[in-house]
Amino acid sequence: MIQQGLLADALRQSIIDGEFAPGSKLSEAMLAGRFEVSRNTVREAFRVLAEQGLLEHTPHRGVSVAAPTIADVVDIYRARRTIECTVMRECEPEHPAVQRMRDALAESEHWLPQEEWKRVGSANMAFHVAIIDLADSPRLARTYQNLAAELRLVFLEIDDPRALHEPFVRRNRIVLDALLTKGPDAAADALEDYLIQSERLVLGAFARMGKR
Repeated sequence: MIQQGLLADALRQSIIDGEFAPGSKLSEAMLAGRFEVSRNTVREAFRVLAEQGLLEHTPHRGVSVAAPTIADVVDIYRARRTIECTVMRECEPEHPAVQRMRDALAESEHWLPQEEWKRVGSANMAFHVAIIDLADSPRLARTYQNLAAELRLVFLEIDDPRALHEPFVRRNRIVLDALLTKGPDAAADALEDYLIQSERLVLGAFARMGKR
């Protein structure tokens, strides 16, 4: 039986892992049985995740996983550039989280030739979580955890995982190499360029699919 306070975290992780697709309905009864909690506990978790932008409640239709819009994409990437680039610019290159960046990059490079896009995407997300860890800030980590879940919903909407993930494994390598050889400012500049290109790719994909 999951602890009451951890249900929202567990559901958020399920969303990050791609278990629940954008737009899919969530059943109170099913989740209460799965996690061995009351339906009131499930409703409270729904409320928390709705406040974080991960779930939507529609009268007479119930609760569903949020389906991001173009406006959501623009705002998510604005937040990413503000948080990630600031952390990178102010970081210490000898910080232990740099090793986690290395490990995540190695993981994505391992799965890339095998075209295991879900694993590549998860490793890529871990790379960016490690960037946030450079700040040693639990508050920033919590904020980014919610942002990463919204970002995963954006990625799940796109039907071309190769285009979504393949170019940015190489760009992660550029960011890490810049940090190790040229310092935080160069790495932050490379990261900002990365995020701008990633946003353009996602917005282009949304436009092609007719999303608004």
